[in-house]
Amino acid sequence: MTTSRRLSLTAALGAAVLLPVLLTGCGGSAQPAPTATGNAVSPTAAVTTAAPTPSATATAGAAAASCEDLIGSDILADLKAQNWTYKEDVFAVAGETLEGGITCTWADYSVASGNLLLFGWAPITAEEADAAVNRLESQGWTREEAAEGYYVTEDATQSPTTDEDGYGMTYEFGDGWVTVADTKQGLLLIQRPAS
Repeated sequence: MTTSRRLSLTAALGAAVLLPVLLTGCGGSAQPAPTATGNAVSPTAAVTTAAPTPSATATAGAAAASCEDLIGSDILADLKAQNWTYKEDVFAVAGETLEGGITCTWADYSVASGNLLLFGWAPITAEEADAAVNRLESQGWTREEAAEGYYVTEDATQSPTTDEDGYGMTYEFGDGWVTVADTKQGLLLIQRPAS
């Protein structure tokens, strides 16, 4: 594992300390599970390559997607070495579930530490993406252009955890796909399913 990749994982793990509050809505559970709370929604996302027919291709890729496939083998090995496991859930954006998507919440569920990482991916049509972004922006999220599409990030004052650049939970929208992570920096760890 490269030093920069290890630093990204370390930063992502360190930034995840408060995410359980965002996902569970309360601190009473020893094993937090993703749920919709306030401005945030159950995590989602992992990016997949654009295809001529996004919905058909993305759905085929989604069938093969798993929580262990959404991250690189070196990151997976690091998480397992720390006794981290995942809970799999549907992919939702602003309260709307996307068919064929997956959200993975990684943590050491044997202890109530509150540390976790969130990764997700889903296929999405242009119409679904527009509607999702409109819902997020109406809740105070901010859109920012990117090389392959655009990011939509939660207001940092509302986010329980942020990365070193001040970004909290972030969705990345591309041509036929959307990914999500607990921080914008966390999106770098996601491997989109092959189409």
